[in-house]
Amino acid sequence: MSDKLPRTELLVDPVLVDFIEHRALAGTGIAAARFWSALADLFKRFAPENLALLAERDFMQERIDKWHLAHRGCRIDAQAYCSFLQGLGYLVAEPAPFQITSSNVDVEVAGMAGPQLVVPALNHRFVLNAANARWGSLYDALYGTDALPGRARGSGYDPQRGAHVAERVNRLLDEIAPLSGGRRYGEVTGWRIENGRLSPALLDPSQLSGYRGDPLSPTAILLRNHGLGIELLFDRSHPVGRDDRAGLVDVVLEAALTTIVDLEDSIAAVDARDKVAAYASWLGLMRGDLETTFEKDGRAIERTLRADRIWRCPSDGATFTVPGRSLLLVRNVGHLMTTPAVQLPDGREAPEGILDATITALIGMHDLQGLGRYRNSRRGSIYIVKPKMHGAKEATFTNRLFDAVEDALGLVRHTLKVGLMDEERRTSLNLAACIQALQHRIVFINTGFLDRTGDEIHTSMQAGAMLRKSAMKSASWFRAYEDRNVSIGLACGFAGAGQIGKGMWAAPDRMADMLAQKVEHPRAGATTAWVPSPTAATLHALHYHAVNVFARQKELSSRPVAPLEQLLEIPLQEAPLSQQEIAQELDNNVQGILGYVVRWVDQGIGCSKIPDICDIGLMEDRATLRISSQHIANWLLHGVCTQQQVDAALLRMAVKVDAQNAGDPLYRPMAANPDASLALQAARALILEGIAQPNGYTEPLLHRFRVRRKAGRAR
Repeated sequence: MSDKLPRTELLVDPVLVDFIEHRALAGTGIAAARFWSALADLFKRFAPENLALLAERDFMQERIDKWHLAHRGCRIDAQAYCSFLQGLGYLVAEPAPFQITSSNVDVEVAGMAGPQLVVPALNHRFVLNAANARWGSLYDALYGTDALPGRARGSGYDPQRGAHVAERVNRLLDEIAPLSGGRRYGEVTGWRIENGRLSPALLDPSQLSGYRGDPLSPTAILLRNHGLGIELLFDRSHPVGRDDRAGLVDVVLEAALTTIVDLEDSIAAVDARDKVAAYASWLGLMRGDLETTFEKDGRAIERTLRADRIWRCPSDGATFTVPGRSLLLVRNVGHLMTTPAVQLPDGREAPEGILDATITALIGMHDLQGLGRYRNSRRGSIYIVKPKMHGAKEATFTNRLFDAVEDALGLVRHTLKVGLMDEERRTSLNLAACIQALQHRIVFINTGFLDRTGDEIHTSMQAGAMLRKSAMKSASWFRAYEDRNVSIGLACGFAGAGQIGKGMWAAPDRMADMLAQKVEHPRAGATTAWVPSPTAATLHALHYHAVNVFARQKELSSRPVAPLEQLLEIPLQEAPLSQQEIAQELDNNVQGILGYVVRWVDQGIGCSKIPDICDIGLMEDRATLRISSQHIANWLLHGVCTQQQVDAALLRMAVKVDAQNAGDPLYRPMAANPDASLALQAARALILEGIAQPNGYTEPLLHRFRVRRKAGRAR
């Protein structure tokens, strides 16, 4: 701690001091002395309360454990269980009906429905790709994935594959923006803009939004459906355009309307240097000057943020612009973690969430004050997603913290908007009360199956052995959870005012399956859902053309909220499992744990596509790790498996994971010398110490082992 610099009562890492004083404060009008004084005051006011909230979590978990131990072996009486949770304060009274009142919310959040990306802040290439994924080539998305059967032949352009793509796209256009008189897009030989209308004529002329080039022979046409843009691009000199009657060379869809830049689950940030790198990424986005260079196919590729897109109005030819980038939100960490970047006067590490709130808001001021190249929020808001809150009291704490940050930085009240992650059991049970606590700034709620399941397992750890992971989505609580999130959101006024979201499609290489299944999210009334890549965002956008989400929300608004008792039903495994089923579950869980942890601990990669036990690439982050480690811990506790079986699975799966990563020059094998592998030790600790981890979270252990790796310690 001696290397830290005094900033009022705080001791701050010099790396963070330099970033704040020379970059984050630049141009904001806030002096360094004022900022550090305000930050010290924020920690003085809120750090003790933050600690008390965590102690309350532990107290409640201890009481719940004792209740289940006292009732083990008995069928749970739903009414008695509910009464117990109410008496504990875990379950609070339902608030009287109310409506959220968040103001100055950008249209991408309040008035549009479309895909959402979540991207690790520490990977600049991914961050820029995500921010630029507001528009995506449908031709490319179909040509290069299994969304269209078959695959391209040869190394160059395959005209036969291209013809199949064009045929599919024409059929989609016939559905999305039909032509009058029953005409088909594939039959059109040319397009014109005459008297403000498209020729051939659209069945709904209002779908024409803009054009580029000569109106009598446009190079591009902009259509709209359900509020989303559709660009038709023409170039008869291009190999693709030469094969099309009208010279259509591509269809570009408005795709990722919003992107969450993640400082939490998808990154490994364990010290001040890591935190500053993440903050710097957010600053580069807010200033519009973030850039990166990487090599692809032997060529150096430079990536920067895209400019807005310029069009002409069909009626008078006047120019107008449409956003060229996703609206960016930033996800802070939850209340649990502390950071060594700042030391409090009593010698403890500072609560990381308080630091995140202050610095990400400060950085957001660069956008509000127009200090950068582009504008993110056109309505003057800063969007912060807050994860892993447990219940209404913690939501109230966040609201008060955001009030104080606004005051400290001189921001108008409720400039800081909040996204509420409905991913913890106590939040799901008290969702309306959580929303009410944030009602003047909340703009986003979503469901997160993996963290929610991890918390379900940990909270009810002593109740009995849990279902296999694959069976969790058929459990009663899961359907109630997904339905209640939408129903309560609609009852609280989210329609036309904020996003109601759904979770991630985790298999980036299985786009055909995504197209078949993820349409259920807009059908469920969700205005957004997470996708793993810009390509997936382009394809998922088709679902929002197929479903008018806001009309669907009106249909669902009268649906009764699923009973609370259904959400409280604990997903216990009642039928006995065979030894083969147990072994399969262990191997599946352990392989996923090792595949993720080895990259986190050894390379500091917080999220990536990792081969599963069947060698199918899946997106993994700490949420997937939490459910897998808690699941095995639960089975160990209840004697479904033994520690010897777990250790055998760890060694067996270490061999498999080593083989899956054989082509990575930075990879450190685990199986050859397991006692020397920090990653293998971390994976084992996550399982064997899982019950003792706060709410089953993986962060404390991951951070401990990553810090040891960065320090060069093998044990």
